[in-house]
Amino acid sequence: MWTARLRRFLVVTGLFVTAAVGVSGCGDKYGDASAHDPARTAERARQVSEAWTGSEAARVWREGYFPLGDPVRLPEGAFHNDADKQAYQRQNFEVRASLPGAPPKKGEIRWRGGGSLAVPVVSARAAYEKVGGGSVPGPRLVLTGARLGEMTIHTSRGSATVPAWHFTIKGYDTPLKRVAVVASKLPRPPVKPVRDLTSDLWELAGLDSVSRDGRTVVLRAHHGSCDDGPGVAVLESEDNVVFSAWFRNPSDGPCTSDLRAKKVTVKLDRPVGDRMLLDAFTGRPVPYEGSPWTRSSSWS
Repeated sequence: MWTARLRRFLVVTGLFVTAAVGVSGCGDKYGDASAHDPARTAERARQVSEAWTGSEAARVWREGYFPLGDPVRLPEGAFHNDADKQAYQRQNFEVRASLPGAPPKKGEIRWRGGGSLAVPVVSARAAYEKVGGGSVPGPRLVLTGARLGEMTIHTSRGSATVPAWHFTIKGYDTPLKRVAVVASKLPRPPVKPVRDLTSDLWELAGLDSVSRDGRTVVLRAHHGSCDDGPGVAVLESEDNVVFSAWFRNPSDGPCTSDLRAKKVTVKLDRPVGDRMLLDAFTGRPVPYEGSPWTRSSSWS
């Protein structure tokens, strides 16, 4: 029995990111520019929700480690100045210490709500290369040491404590932390993606954050230059939450074909908990935006 409620949410805050520039008709670039059809969007959301509910893929998802938060924790007070911030953004580091050798073969992930999982631990060098290794001229952060410790991160199963490398940065009292484990392999989705992108239903750019109480989800949604920004509809059930992204009031007139992304804040009827966050277009879990997982089938 469905107890889900379909609602529409509009953009609250965000910055634009241009992906491509050209000149075309928005109707050609983004599909049918007619008025948004909530009923059609809701039907696809229900299809995705029902396909995942009770599926083998959902079981794998709930038993594995799938991070939904930033794998990096900056030092307290970061950054002291614009030069340090620029160095971090450009991944410009100077290593003045020998990084530890081979790590323990296994580490442990512990969930706040109970349960644990033994996982391989990546080397300090591998973790460092995720944040450093830049060779762009300009200021650099100085790395003076590294040790294996822990950090907390939001995952598909709630908050978890995971192995993490703690990198000592000159001038900062606390370390820069980077998760030292890789995500589990994504299960095969039980539903196929929608064939064509349209202004009525578009793939989400990714997950930005989940509030501490689990009732607010911030997503990044695409839109074009001939519309009023992105909208996101949400379908909640006992097992999952399905988000459907669309363009508000698209025009079919000539315009630049920019594809942009903007933050959209969504309020849920109840906390996310261990419910899956799904994209109606792809039929897959919404990946954490800005992480390597968005470009990898294994989220590693």
